[in-house]
Amino acid sequence: MNENVRQLWAPWRVGYIVGPKPTGCVFCAKATATPADDAANLVLARGRECFVMMNIYPYNPGHLLVLPYVHVGELEEMSETARVELWDLVLVWKQRLQAVMHAQGFNIGVNLGHVAGAGITEHVHVHVVPRWNGDTNFMSVVGDVRIVSQSLQDLYEQLKDHC
Repeated sequence: MNENVRQLWAPWRVGYIVGPKPTGCVFCAKATATPADDAANLVLARGRECFVMMNIYPYNPGHLLVLPYVHVGELEEMSETARVELWDLVLVWKQRLQAVMHAQGFNIGVNLGHVAGAGITEHVHVHVVPRWNGDTNFMSVVGDVRIVSQSLQDLYEQLKDHC
């Protein structure tokens, strides 16, 4: 075996790799699911025009997405009331992450368009990413690997309990 080959074990990903792939917009699927499915879909909160969900491929523990129910790719395509609710939810959940996870800082942003880094360009979403001093370590810098130290389901329960 080549000694330069890096291995990172992530057995929980096999379900996604071999499982059925979603068709259509993954965000719309979560938006239109019944509230009874919110825990399975990691949806934390539902407003009138927007909702909050956990990112299933987080940059850091607690990485949330805030997005409108309406399938739009640009901020100006949202109604004014949806834009207000979107940013209100960003603020509420930033504060909740700070209280539950004791985050020391945040990256909050929107990637509009593929060249801006959006993985899903057709449905606007705001990233709320908690940060801590020293959360970038040698694994990220040298190995180009990000370590998420808490299961999504455990953190989902912690955040829901704090509502």
